[in-house]
Amino acid sequence: MNAMTIGKLAAAGGVGVETIRFYQRRGLLAEPDRDAGIRRYDGNDLRRLRFVRQAQAAGFTLDEIGQLLALDATDDRNRARAMAEARIVALDQKIAELQHARNALAGLATECTSGSSGACPIIRAFERS
Repeated sequence: MNAMTIGKLAAAGGVGVETIRFYQRRGLLAEPDRDAGIRRYDGNDLRRLRFVRQAQAAGFTLDEIGQLLALDATDDRNRARAMAEARIVALDQKIAELQHARNALAGLATECTSGSSGACPIIRAFERS
């Protein structure tokens, strides 16, 4: 995958061209020099783009992704591991919150099907919120 245009890089990475430009402005992706007026990207750019996307999917912020990229350059595995462990804790907290919300909603749905008259418990619960 050498000499890709920005459009081909975006397509290969599953993002839009504006996302590539946004990542460049944030310093997450390099902006290559122009070759005959066109910027050309290579496999390293695609790997970095995929890393950014995967790190976002894991819940890292763009600032944290920038830190991870910088840590990679210094081979600071301890700091990278600490960031991953902190992310795991945050994900566990979010999972617990979502599980609580799911259980509450499931209870309301059961209550809604068991009642025969009056206002729907789901609607009442959300009106109180």
